Amino acid sequence: MKKAVWVGAAVLIALSGFLGCSRQKAAGGAGKTRIGYICNNFNDTFQGYIMNETKAFFADKPDYELIFQDAQEDVIKQQDLANTLLAQGVKGLIVVPVNTNATEPITRAAQEAKIPLIYVNRNPFGNQSLPPNVYYVGSREVIAGQMQMEAMGKLLGGSGGVAILIGKLDNEGALLRTEGNEDTIRREFPGITVLAKETGNWQRDQGLSLTENWLTAYGTNLKGILANNDEMALGAAEALKGAGRTDVLVMGVDAIPDAKAAVGDGSLAATVLQDAAGQGRGAAEAAYKALRGEFQESINWVPFVLITKENLAQYQ
Repeated sequence: MKKAVWVGAAVLIALSGFLGCSRQKAAGGAGKTRIGYICNNFNDTFQGYIMNETKAFFADKPDYELIFQDAQEDVIKQQDLANTLLAQGVKGLIVVPVNTNATEPITRAAQEAKIPLIYVNRNPFGNQSLPPNVYYVGSREVIAGQMQMEAMGKLLGGSGGVAILIGKLDNEGALLRTEGNEDTIRREFPGITVLAKETGNWQRDQGLSLTENWLTAYGTNLKGILANNDEMALGAAEALKGAGRTDVLVMGVDAIPDAKAAVGDGSLAATVLQDAAGQGRGAAEAAYKALRGEFQESINWVPFVLITKENLAQYQ
């Protein structure tokens, strides 16, 4: 869910393959079952990991062809891409929503075309039941926030001031992770105060600048920073290092490589693993089963895992 400031070489190489698939879409593989995949943004590192796993699932299935498209964080473009893919005759559709509140046109179009639709990573339906032939693969976002705050609260001894770096406000993950933070404070840590919460839009540079502002505003009263994703958490850690503050705990979500390295060197106190591989594989498997007429549950929940220095080696 987490947009990166830069994209590593490995991800760029992987995405070149995706773009190649897109260029070939007009010709299509003769006799192949084509599945469209519309990503929110190819420049989102975490989404790159999900796409890699989806591609790997179909690597040994020559009768299937994936067509990857980039919505570039544009809601209208994503809807147009869905309509174009459907007009080109894809037999299934996998979508990472740009905005979870704006997916109804895509859902309706897929149902009218009578093809399976799989949403991955970002849940448009909340607690609602999913329509027929529509599936969701992802994680219970509120649990990530709960895990963060439970760990933070224990390390702070149940008291102190914290701030929350929120992702994009139109994103279900950002809202629910923050809700998990705040609910856990209310239920378990009444001695902890939320000093501030602001959106950093998933960005490392915004996490840095907001943390610099908070250090000025709250001084030594600030004891912890809970970030909705690792990119913002890493920005916060950079700001703390620049200010010479070693007394503030920072936690993120996603367990991207940079974040795991930061947990190892102590820059981050923890990160919550969002299983990109599990989500990508789950989305691919959901599409595969639906196209083969196999029974499956409409929702596949992929668990979160708290990563600290103590268990880091298991996830390297």
